[in-house]
Amino acid sequence: MALPQLHPFRPRLLDAVRGYDAARLRADIAAGLTVGVVALPLAMAFAIASGVKPEQGIVTAIVAGFLISALGGSQVQIGGPAGAFIVIVYGIVERYGLTNLLIATALSGVLLFAMGLFKLGALVRYIPVTIIIGFTNGIAVLIGLSQVKDLFGLTIAKLPADFFTQIGVLARHASTLNPYALAIGLACLALVVAWPKSYTMPQDHVGWRHRLYRAAAHVPGTIVALVLATLATALFDLPVETIGSRFGGIPQSLPDLQLPAFSWESAKQLLIPTLTLAMLGAIESLLCARVADNLIDAPRHDPNQELMAQGVANMVTPAFGGIPATGTIARTVTNVRSGATSPVAGIVHALTLLVVVLAAAPLAASVPLAALAGILLFVAWNMGEWREFARLRQFSVQYRTVLVGTFLLTVIFDLTVAVEVGLVLACVFFIYRMSTLFRVEPRTAAELPEGVPDGVQIREMYGALFFGAVGKLEALPAQLPAGTRALVLDLHRLIGMDTSGLEALEQMERALKKRGITLLLAAVNEQPRSLMQRAGFAEHVGEAAFAATLDEALRRLR
Repeated sequence: MALPQLHPFRPRLLDAVRGYDAARLRADIAAGLTVGVVALPLAMAFAIASGVKPEQGIVTAIVAGFLISALGGSQVQIGGPAGAFIVIVYGIVERYGLTNLLIATALSGVLLFAMGLFKLGALVRYIPVTIIIGFTNGIAVLIGLSQVKDLFGLTIAKLPADFFTQIGVLARHASTLNPYALAIGLACLALVVAWPKSYTMPQDHVGWRHRLYRAAAHVPGTIVALVLATLATALFDLPVETIGSRFGGIPQSLPDLQLPAFSWESAKQLLIPTLTLAMLGAIESLLCARVADNLIDAPRHDPNQELMAQGVANMVTPAFGGIPATGTIARTVTNVRSGATSPVAGIVHALTLLVVVLAAAPLAASVPLAALAGILLFVAWNMGEWREFARLRQFSVQYRTVLVGTFLLTVIFDLTVAVEVGLVLACVFFIYRMSTLFRVEPRTAAELPEGVPDGVQIREMYGALFFGAVGKLEALPAQLPAGTRALVLDLHRLIGMDTSGLEALEQMERALKKRGITLLLAAVNEQPRSLMQRAGFAEHVGEAAFAATLDEALRRLR
């Protein structure tokens, strides 16, 4: 048996730098610097919300961001810690501990690399959009809920991972509200929302106000909010929790390379977390790459190479204490809007973060956690596709069931259960829809050809005859009128058949034979005919039972 052909390991960077010139380099450096500044507060916020230290988020953005850009299959995608992982990582840390999170991340990297190597990147596209919208909105709700503690400055030692338990704990500690933290968080949220964005600025106005707005839009609102909140906290000595008070600040260096302790016992317990991280990483990275493809005029991304790069990044990052990484839509869009032309911009973004850590890490100690909570609330809101809920009435009951069911299961249980149940529901509804498309109908009087012999019935099949539709064929013999001596099945509109459909056809042929009714099959398409031949049905009924056209079948019966 021939071995499957493996996908070659060829990063997009090798092709992107052909004809590279100084102008493109300047554009990529400018874009990389911009994305690096945007990524800094997000990396810290995602790490803290995930239940780990802020430096672990920054290390992930540096190491994984560099590897994903250098080895990936996309022209402009930016990799790093993502909001979609917050709930998953928090749950794994709570249940299995930090060491096992690192092991699960590395194992998910192995799976991602294998998926790309064996060309499974295209399979991710088969996940229905209803499931993706459902779990994305569910994760956004959970991210927002997880930030309530820091936004209100509540005194809670450890927030549980369960949705309803979280609500109960937050309600019980509502009396510990810190008005200074709430004011900082809401101010940062309002500033990020209202801050001008470069891609919304009118380009045809030349007044000083518009020039000022355009200049301000080049500075990320998240950075402005973070700097102002940090200055206010430090200057007025506000009684709010900061990165320094909770974590002791951020080290001014990268951590030493240290492999987590690995054992097969741990690996067996981490099967579900590993599969969840790998599945979510694959979905997020390839969705992000598809978004990037629509924003640039360049060759489309290579999904298998992208998965291999994501695999390498997630295998290497845990050795530095990093958390799971994937493609990030917000930073990728920022990269494109900033003029990036190649993966060099992503590499510059990682190097920018490295320089910031080496030069300015001590300044992060005064960053209030309420400011990061406000920024994450903005991220969660933008992450969700809330308009889909308003549009539900326009779609079928099946669409609504899958989307809302996946959303509720993500919020109440977890992502793995939500996607599993969502896929099962989507498959069941798909089978039902396909079964309704299959029909066995008599020809109308106007459609009947001239000279149909007495006792001859004509039926036409539409769609696909598969296991979900065989009941309609099984009922056909009982529907034939008395005196029928031959049944002609016109199959030119039967596009496909599976073994269950063929078995139903065989049973019908035997039932007709017992009643002395001849079966003729007219205009059989290639796939059904091939299955009939391979299964021996064609030999059983003989070539005389097949006719190239309906007219030929009727000529034989005459």
